[in-house]
Amino acid sequence: MPLTLKAVPCLRDNYAYLIHDPASGRTAVVDVPEAEPVLRALAQSGWTLTDILITHHHDDHIGGVESLRAATGASVWGANADRHRLPPLDHGLSEGDSVAVGGALGQVIDVPGHTVGHIAFHFPDSHLVFTADSLMALGCGRLFEGSAAQMWDSLTKLMALPDETRICSGHDYIKGNGAFALSVDPDNAALHDRLTALEAARAEGQPMAVATLAQEKATNPFLRARQSYLKSRHDRETSTDLEMFAYLRDLKDRF
Repeated sequence: MPLTLKAVPCLRDNYAYLIHDPASGRTAVVDVPEAEPVLRALAQSGWTLTDILITHHHDDHIGGVESLRAATGASVWGANADRHRLPPLDHGLSEGDSVAVGGALGQVIDVPGHTVGHIAFHFPDSHLVFTADSLMALGCGRLFEGSAAQMWDSLTKLMALPDETRICSGHDYIKGNGAFALSVDPDNAALHDRLTALEAARAEGQPMAVATLAQEKATNPFLRARQSYLKSRHDRETSTDLEMFAYLRDLKDRF
């Protein structure tokens, strides 16, 4: 039975994600920008939190971890490589390790670039991957610690997942990311259609940071860095895919 997903808006534009295994009753949260919205969502759903999964060390992803742990007694999971700057971990993780939420098994993927210790959680049977600030809706995270090569390698790993995988990213940056995507890929009909659909979804209060990998491949300029037509449009026909990605990332930083 697939996990039940609930996106929880936090702070100004962050998301935490609750994932619930109906068979066992176990429930995990991926990232905790603040505790109160997560506690409210748990109470509304009638779920009991058992696990806290952390993607990276930034305060807007871990700021509520200690309060939530104190309120629920949940176990905390995070990257061994970032243990020194995360809340105290009950379980340290490295790439290839597994995390169980009841009967659902998630795989840990190293996705450095935004930070050097960033990890993602992929639950293949539920077609979910939690990418936080690596692969984002219509974008990717700024390179605060890692290099363009690291981020491109991370995005390449994520692009290899099945197209039906739902990408659950950490922020609603749709407005800025969408405007940038249009500026570099204005003739992309799929992009125009997606932005129109997102505006309608926003009006209905739907979460903005979840999309399938197929949608991201069709509309996210950073995943389209390997497309020859996009390279030609920017007079970069001889650029490697990595060079084109780095060029786009630099454009976005100055956008």
